[in-house]
Amino acid sequence: MDIRKLTPDLSVAPQIAPEDAAAIAAAGFRTVICNRPDGENPPELHAAHLRTALEAEGITFLDLPFDGMTMTAEVIVKLREMIAEAQGPTLAYCRTGTRCTNAWALGQAGEMDAETIIATAREAGYDVSGLAPYLSQKIIA
Repeated sequence: MDIRKLTPDLSVAPQIAPEDAAAIAAAGFRTVICNRPDGENPPELHAAHLRTALEAEGITFLDLPFDGMTMTAEVIVKLREMIAEAQGPTLAYCRTGTRCTNAWALGQAGEMDAETIIATAREAGYDVSGLAPYLSQKIIA
């Protein structure tokens, strides 16, 4: 697994597998958010299989699948709410971690300055600088 910390409460990762559940629990995560639609994965990596494995480890599993075409303001708000309401450290995953990071970054627009958002993502290994025009203004309520 390639888990990358964005904030003290949020980390992101590329696709995880059911066999990663014990290691995710051992790393201290209490909530996992799936941002990857099942249609992008083979059946063994569908959300239902991850849910079963993670819940068996005592981890809350939340499903908010989206892609570049369906990442709307509503999705960004919902992800921000999920992270805020999560009990304990949260891990969000998608194919590479980029879509989770982009949605997090857009959700911080107007809350954090753009340079801090970009630097935070960069420290985690993600380049969100292309979002800079959107990060300097509050785009969601």
